[in-house]
Amino acid sequence: MELREVLEDNIPATDRASAPRSHKAATTRIKLWDLPVRVFHWSLVAAVTTVIVTGKIGGDMMEWHGKAGLAIVGLVAFRLSWGFLGSTHARFTSFVPSPARILNYLRGQWRGVGHNPLGALSVLALLVVLGVQAGTGLFSNDDIAFAGPLINLVDEDVSHWLTGWHHKLVNMIFALLGLHVAAIVYYVKFKKDNLVKPMVTGWKEVDPKDLATTKMRQAGPVAFVVSVLIAAAAVYGAQGAWIQTAKPAAAPAPAAANSTNTSTSTSNNAAPAW
Repeated sequence: MELREVLEDNIPATDRASAPRSHKAATTRIKLWDLPVRVFHWSLVAAVTTVIVTGKIGGDMMEWHGKAGLAIVGLVAFRLSWGFLGSTHARFTSFVPSPARILNYLRGQWRGVGHNPLGALSVLALLVVLGVQAGTGLFSNDDIAFAGPLINLVDEDVSHWLTGWHHKLVNMIFALLGLHVAAIVYYVKFKKDNLVKPMVTGWKEVDPKDLATTKMRQAGPVAFVVSVLIAAAAVYGAQGAWIQTAKPAAAPAPAAANSTNTSTSTSNNAAPAW
């Protein structure tokens, strides 16, 4: 990596305008996605891929299925926290759509950077569904190769009910992922807008008119540490090590044996009859 790229990655988000290129309009290069958002995104891709593959294979791979599920719990918890503490475009307040914003987008009147209103709905839906899916998995039981780490907190009927929903939600996840990928392909092919590259590099060329009037806000290390601690607490709670398992009571000594031993001892110690 060149020194220039290293320096650019550490300067404020809105820094300079790129010079006009022939017939293209002038654009401004901004830091759209911060590093925590990008790491979260690709880590979630890896974790979801792992749970899908291991869930289909089953058997011994269910151990990895459970570990990937715990990773999703931690990732979702981190993203929820970062949605309040992160940088400008990572915050929910910057992209959670109102009915008016959705209507403006459908009319072609919405301007902005980051998630558009429909994309924001897709992101929120994925976070909710993946969180619920991981949550039901913590209590699920297939009666063969897998039991969720929190299964002892519910009775068998509730576990089976949650297991049923754990299986049903898979189709919804596939549908949301399909829509997500289709939207990316549509933007690349028809709108000439590469949505993947900014999620890799963090940077994006945007029309200055699309920039928000509010000042860009960068998240500090304290916000990151707090979000990591929240994620770690979520994983700790989900993996169930804190659940106290009752120790079996010690079996009492057989009464008959004690009685026999006592009688024998008494007989042996008794005085001779003569």
